[in-house]
Amino acid sequence: MADILSEQQFASDNYSGICPEAWAAMEQANAGHAPAYGADAWTQRASDAFRELFETDCDVFFAFNGTAANSMALAALCRSYHSVICAESAHVETDECGAPEFFSNGSKLLVAPSADGLLTPDAMRAVAERRSDIHYPKPRAVTITQSTETGRVYSVAELQALSETCRSLGLRLHMDGARFANACAALSLSPAELTWKAGIDVLCFGGTKNGMAVGEAILFFDRALAEDFDYRCKQAGQLASKMRYLSAPWVGMLESGAWLNNARHANACARRLADAVADVPGVAAIFPVEANAVFLSAPPATLEALRLKGWRFYTFIGGGARFMFAWDTAPERVDALARDIRECAALAAA
Repeated sequence: MADILSEQQFASDNYSGICPEAWAAMEQANAGHAPAYGADAWTQRASDAFRELFETDCDVFFAFNGTAANSMALAALCRSYHSVICAESAHVETDECGAPEFFSNGSKLLVAPSADGLLTPDAMRAVAERRSDIHYPKPRAVTITQSTETGRVYSVAELQALSETCRSLGLRLHMDGARFANACAALSLSPAELTWKAGIDVLCFGGTKNGMAVGEAILFFDRALAEDFDYRCKQAGQLASKMRYLSAPWVGMLESGAWLNNARHANACARRLADAVADVPGVAAIFPVEANAVFLSAPPATLEALRLKGWRFYTFIGGGARFMFAWDTAPERVDALARDIRECAALAAA
């Protein structure tokens, strides 16, 4: 166990492995033969589990990863001459290599300023109404991330305000839910309350960061928007021939409740670190800790000392160290990180 704990890093929740529930379902799906391309019982069972969880008859599709899921969903909402409004730190803008524009044949991303990663109705409206002439890509959709790239979480009231603004402007609302489970856990609210009941049209529900090997689910709450989406998946190389290996892990996650338990654990580990270093001189949280992320500002010498101790982390948002916690995070390892942060801060200040 000590060797495993010594190897755990918090640079990304993608570092984690597959949780037991997802692994067991995948192993069960591996017995015998099953129809291809999603015509299997596992894919039907996973789709029905999503409909039950979200309390609505939504259309469900499966993709290999979040970049494809987000990009295909946005492409379904737009034509090539449209645009999509997002926060300036949104993953679709900063970390998807132009995939949303590629999959939509050119729909442009329009970024709105956001100090903490949360998109506001006023900022969205300002971008949407910036121009209306034929030379400008016509705004058609808005995408938000729940929880955000900065670890913030949209409340129901905030989601409703965004949705109402979208409706007044004739825009569709997409949610990048790479860490949607963490938002549900943070707010103790149902998936339905945080999506279609609040006005979300399409959700990309992330499984990879929640304990699966691969796989994201795309849920269309307005089923008219999903017309021919299966063809879009095929064209984009996202129609798995052995689809049961994408869908079966979802059965394990949803039917057992692991999707929420995993998120609760990850969130608790983030809070554990934040509380443990709250009084460390020179170290401060950059953003409120609401989900499974902790962003810490610290002097360069402190951060360098942490790296020399073997800790891995990114500094691309906010300039401080980002630590992400996962379903399998060992509390002992969180405590070890907290001790090293305290020690490195003291050495840097000496």
